[in-house]
Amino acid sequence: MSSKSFVEITQDLNRAIATIRAAAPGTMGGFSAMAKAALEPGALSAIDKELIALAIGVAGHCDGCIGFHVKALVRLGVEREKFIETLAVAVYMGGGPSLMYAAEAVRALEEFGEACQPTASEV
Repeated sequence: MSSKSFVEITQDLNRAIATIRAAAPGTMGGFSAMAKAALEPGALSAIDKELIALAIGVAGHCDGCIGFHVKALVRLGVEREKFIETLAVAVYMGGGPSLMYAAEAVRALEEFGEACQPTASEV
């Protein structure tokens, strides 16, 4: 069992990001605007976009990315089946190291509360 807490990771990062936001408001404002525009639903749903972000976070071995995007996916009501399939693609693209971070993403899902929508087979 890992000792990482994704709740703590995201809380700690939020505090540090607030420091950067205060010191570099222009840069952070631009980043926030880009994030908001990129994640706005369009041809892809908000869940689809968060799943893509999660896959990139897993392949990039980014704990903070995993924490923030899993938290968003739980809030959006992601289906567990879509979540796991996304992790499978990330592992395929990133190999063994991505498998370790995919396992961490599952832990983050469990930590943030497995509020995932049931799959069609579970309804």
